[in-house]
Amino acid sequence: MDQNIVWHNYAVEKSNRTEQKGHKPCVLWFTGFSGSGKSTVANALERALFSQGVHTYLLDGDNVRHGLCKDLGFSDEDRVENIRRVGELSKLMVDAGLIVLTAFISPFQAERDMVRNLVEDGEFIEVFLNTPLDICEQRDPKGLYKKARAGEIKHFTGIDSAYEPPINPEICLNTSEQSLDDSVQQLLQYLKSKNIIG
Repeated sequence: MDQNIVWHNYAVEKSNRTEQKGHKPCVLWFTGFSGSGKSTVANALERALFSQGVHTYLLDGDNVRHGLCKDLGFSDEDRVENIRRVGELSKLMVDAGLIVLTAFISPFQAERDMVRNLVEDGEFIEVFLNTPLDICEQRDPKGLYKKARAGEIKHFTGIDSAYEPPINPEICLNTSEQSLDDSVQQLLQYLKSKNIIG
């Protein structure tokens, strides 16, 4: 790092922002195959939290690639950089006192662990969408599996690029067996049990 770059301390700190908002900040990191339900569950959870007056922000993989990460492709190296950028952004949002929901395939354990290590203990909640690949492929909401099978998309997770399931996620959901409401309720109960929300 450039020696001329010095960290600037703020008069208003995370603890002040947390007290003002009335809940603890954290990152809910939704990971799983394309079509596993990451964005759907994260969106429904954010709606439920917002209705309770909780300060949130949802970062979605596709949306981030329209701006912050639009210069990245889908090679392993670009996927790592994509997650690094999102991790740093999530860290800033946690410092702002928000509950950040992120919906990213994020196929590599090392990158998910990297994000975990950016925030304080208890502020990273790994949510594994453990929906079987065959179910995700049947859903194929964006037609991506069909294109990947036809060779039109390279480096597609689950087809010709690896996915490393979380080793010890805080929450495990299977949207082929659980309703959307059940998934949201499981997440809300977890947040309450950890005193993140009231």
